[in-house]
Amino acid sequence: MKVIILLLTCFMSLTTLADRIKDLTSVAGVRSNQLIGYGLVVGLDGSGDKAPFTNQSFNNMMKEFGISVPPGTDPKLKNVAAVSLTASLPPFAKPGQSIDVTVSSIGNAKSLRGGTLLFSPLKGADGQVYAVAQGNLVVGGFGAEGNDGSSITVNVPSVGRIPNGATVERPVPNAFARGDSLILNLDRPDFTTAKRMADTINDLLGPETAYAQDATSVRVSAPRDPNQRVSFLSLIENLTVTPGEATAKVIINSRTGTIVIGKHVKIDPVAVTHGSLTVTVKENIEVNQPNALAGGETAVVPNADVNIDEEGNPMFVFDPGVSLDEIVKAVNEVGAAPGDLMAILEALKQAGALNAELIVI
Repeated sequence: MKVIILLLTCFMSLTTLADRIKDLTSVAGVRSNQLIGYGLVVGLDGSGDKAPFTNQSFNNMMKEFGISVPPGTDPKLKNVAAVSLTASLPPFAKPGQSIDVTVSSIGNAKSLRGGTLLFSPLKGADGQVYAVAQGNLVVGGFGAEGNDGSSITVNVPSVGRIPNGATVERPVPNAFARGDSLILNLDRPDFTTAKRMADTINDLLGPETAYAQDATSVRVSAPRDPNQRVSFLSLIENLTVTPGEATAKVIINSRTGTIVIGKHVKIDPVAVTHGSLTVTVKENIEVNQPNALAGGETAVVPNADVNIDEEGNPMFVFDPGVSLDEIVKAVNEVGAAPGDLMAILEALKQAGALNAELIVI
């Protein structure tokens, strides 16, 4: 059985391609912010919830409109559901702009299909209101029930979205226009990439314009004027840099048998043998029939055949610094299955003959 080994493209590419700085980094302080809120969805077709906090929220809403519900009265809501609201406020979002909202039932509502979210504030981590949401829900799932109790549900009807359903009311301050410099944070920390990025910027804008603080951050001197700073960053983010190659890794998915081996994986001199012992037991049922005049009884006699087969796979030797191609070829020659290859790699790691990080997921 041949072993299928998946290779990461970025590891195996013969020609390393340069990436734009904007694809490798993010500007420190320029990020999205999470918002959360609570509200009521109305107009449901009898699929609302019966949670006590839904009744309480409904009563509070009615008071806002000058309607007083008598104490102890159960409004018997069927078309109302209590929901949580989540949204992501993009960087530099300004008042009046719209963002998407995700609406999720927090009670026992069966479906939010056809519902309308009432005016609800969205707050940030500091407790301030940054947006308000309202609108009709778009629900991707649906469900149906029969009179006999049978039901069917497709996707999740208790979660929906309101495209452009929230209006930004307050901007989030950031440090983009402050100070004399900008910090570019690498998405994948790497000392080599950080140095190459600083060198590329300095080659274009002059020495000491940029310097690498560590494996993640590169500080770049920038103009104070906001307009000039935007133009400056536009120039910087379109420069191309060749990222440093990733460390040697072997990743094993024990559930699917998928194995990913990086380009720089090598092993020290080692001898490996692979074989298996197969035991086959076959039950043969025989009937013992006596002669007509013997006076005996007919009996069933079990007869088991036991066979033992042992594969004679030879031992093979890896020379010093053997490459990935040779590892693949040798493993395929002995007919190792994915599970066998996992055991071989783990044994090589335990023996100290594997130079790569072994990750099992």
